[in-house]
Amino acid sequence: MASTRDLPVAVSLEAPVRPRSDPDIERMRRLASLLDNYFIDPVIGLLVPGGGDVVGSLLGLYSVAIALRRRMSPVIIARMLLNLGLDALLGIVPLLGDLTDVVFKANRRNLALLEQRAAGGGRATAKDWLILAGAVVAFVATIALVIFLMGRVVRAIGSVV
Repeated sequence: MASTRDLPVAVSLEAPVRPRSDPDIERMRRLASLLDNYFIDPVIGLLVPGGGDVVGSLLGLYSVAIALRRRMSPVIIARMLLNLGLDALLGIVPLLGDLTDVVFKANRRNLALLEQRAAGGGRATAKDWLILAGAVVAFVATIALVIFLMGRVVRAIGSVV
């Protein structure tokens, strides 16, 4: 009697069935890879101190737009905005901010939030909306601070020249 090891193994010539990929998530995956894995975000921040961090944060808002379109929980959106705000805030410190960009990777964090919550967002409570409002205010304040500090640096350089 033959054992199961001696029986021929059937080989399928058909391609394995893959779940259909989500185009928004795929675009965000490419953007996050470009900005964080290929270090475009820290390089822009290094070349254009302060301004590069604003550009990086504005590009990172794509993940927030996806979350808003999908009506994800405001808590998730708040976390995404906080990731971007923290990245911008830390990025304003010359050199140290660029090194922080290499480690923190806000876009990869936001991509992970999108992927983990893609199946469903959950119902928002009043507390969720308060967290979202606080995150929006913190993000806008961070960007305003970066712009203000850039203006101060430009004025200081102008007064020396």
